[in-house]
Amino acid sequence: MHTDARILENNSIPEADICIVGAGAAGISIALELMNTPYKVILLEGGGFEYEDRVQDLYRGETTGQPYYPLESSELHYFGGTTGHWGGMCSLFDPIAFQKRDWVDQSGWPITQDDLIPYYKRAHYNLDIKKYQFDLDYWQKQDPSLVSLPFDEKVVWTKIWNFSPPTRFGRKYKDTIVNAKNIHLYTYANVVDISCNENVSVAQSVTIKNYTGKTHQIKAKYFVIACAGIQNPRVLLAANKQSPKGLGNDHDLVGRYFMEHIEIKSAELWLKEKNDLNLYMFKSPRVQGELAIMPEKQAEYKILNGIISFTPLEKAEKMPSYIQIWSKSDPREDEKKVDMAINRITGNRIKRFFESIESEVSGDIHQAFQMTMRLEQAPNPLSRVTLSNEKDELGVPRAALNWSFTSLEKKSIRKIYEIIGEQAGVSGIGRVRLMEELWDEKDESMPNTTSGGWHHMGTTRMSDDPKNGVVDSNCKIHGIQNIFIAGSSCFPTGAGVNPTYTIVALSIRLADHLKEIMKTGFRVA
Repeated sequence: MHTDARILENNSIPEADICIVGAGAAGISIALELMNTPYKVILLEGGGFEYEDRVQDLYRGETTGQPYYPLESSELHYFGGTTGHWGGMCSLFDPIAFQKRDWVDQSGWPITQDDLIPYYKRAHYNLDIKKYQFDLDYWQKQDPSLVSLPFDEKVVWTKIWNFSPPTRFGRKYKDTIVNAKNIHLYTYANVVDISCNENVSVAQSVTIKNYTGKTHQIKAKYFVIACAGIQNPRVLLAANKQSPKGLGNDHDLVGRYFMEHIEIKSAELWLKEKNDLNLYMFKSPRVQGELAIMPEKQAEYKILNGIISFTPLEKAEKMPSYIQIWSKSDPREDEKKVDMAINRITGNRIKRFFESIESEVSGDIHQAFQMTMRLEQAPNPLSRVTLSNEKDELGVPRAALNWSFTSLEKKSIRKIYEIIGEQAGVSGIGRVRLMEELWDEKDESMPNTTSGGWHHMGTTRMSDDPKNGVVDSNCKIHGIQNIFIAGSSCFPTGAGVNPTYTIVALSIRLADHLKEIMKTGFRVA
């Protein structure tokens, strides 16, 4: 069922068993799992079914620190959310990503990879991944041309990526959600406040508004905030009428530990003999390999997890970094700029970057390759989302992002390339050349060409200790009985791979938890 909240009678009070705030990958995944249950579910989307300038402007905000993309163009504000930006890359978070690492402050999840594997296996259907298989040997048996680089497997290994088409949740699941008997979708329903009981231990309702000037209250037994990594903390911090610091912010953690994947063109691989590096080329919809450092070596050298991809150098040199291209407030304009940059390289053989990627390098052999690193960011309390003094058109303070690093990021980049360089030399295949801006070991600053992947993580981080995290292992806010957070804002660390696959897996796990507490008759006090 679908209702446009703009046509609701003013001050209406819809009620549900579960209210999900946000209809992106996380919110829609939870709603799909709750279909055909005996529970009434309200799914709130702040926008409509298509991009609209006025709605998207609600995401406009401020940025300081390391240069970052305009906030209003890094998350999409309509049904389906930021899956409209997604490139479709899917891989597992490695076991080390969940572990406490003594060289990475504030690392460690309260769950393990084993806890998530059953949900990864279910998530691959949501994302239209053709086969749940991330083992290199398996894919090499399917295609003998997928030859890995001859490096010591105790030091460097090849991590496998699968590809979603990519699935656009707004397109694929619109009819399913609208036609679901127990799912009530409200569009143009922006949450502007959360009301709790007197001691702020139980949420009672959320207030929604849109541009018609109408206000509505949604009441529910349980609430799930699924508005992505910048808007999740913004919603909680702005709900400060009863809790001056914001909901769930007793320990000043909401909005802190913002993490991105640092994406940086940082080295070159020069081969003695030309090679197509077929395994490592980006060729959707089949698999792709990227180089990673073994966990034991990460521990030995006390470095972060970084993944390295390859692009033929003569093509990569013509492509600016994404932070240089993606600079407009309108993401449609940014997407056009990316498409134009890629089409100049490929001769218009890629029609639209975010819709269909077909490699033009199949069968080509090259002497030199650009090496691009995707590095996890160390949890850093100074890297954070706060509230701006400026308010949006609905009266909610805008988000302000300060993107900040530690010394561990640049140290890790240098060491990873040192390791790869040693392996290239020992194996006799060639040499690695580090980019000049990374030569100075005393310089901890990151180049202005440092990009991110629109991967907003960590701002409502998970921990069983409320002094170290905003939510517990079931994604429930500490101290509030019935508010859960969904999405990558719950990630304590970001691993080295894109978050969408893990977002969906964690959301399915949360949906199972909600069904269990509803089934057992548990109710808030």
